Amino acid sequence: MNTIKSLPEYQDFKEFYQKEVVPYKEKNPTHIRLDGKILGSSRNTVAYFWYLGKKWKINAETQIDKLKLAFELAQNTDEPFVIKNARDHKGQYLEIKGQQIRGKKFYVYNA
Repeated sequence: MNTIKSLPEYQDFKEFYQKEVVPYKEKNPTHIRLDGKILGSSRNTVAYFWYLGKKWKINAETQIDKLKLAFELAQNTDEPFVIKNARDHKGQYLEIKGQQIRGKKFYVYNA
């Protein structure tokens, strides 16, 4: 019999960061991404969180330092992200407010 492992879902980004990212980084201090890799694309989802009434998924290639930056911003504002439309206008993604567009290393998409 197959067991389906469901991914964790958090009320908001801060809860995701505290319960998922902090323990992961403590166990894996040398990792720079949530998947432990240095390069390469991974469309694997790590977890979900809610933001402005929508469910968002965090991809595994997201860099931990970008998550920390977003968490620090979330400590001072209820809206640390900007919602952007995908190029094909079929989905949305989040960007950290005030961050450069190129080389963002932050992969969070509408679930």
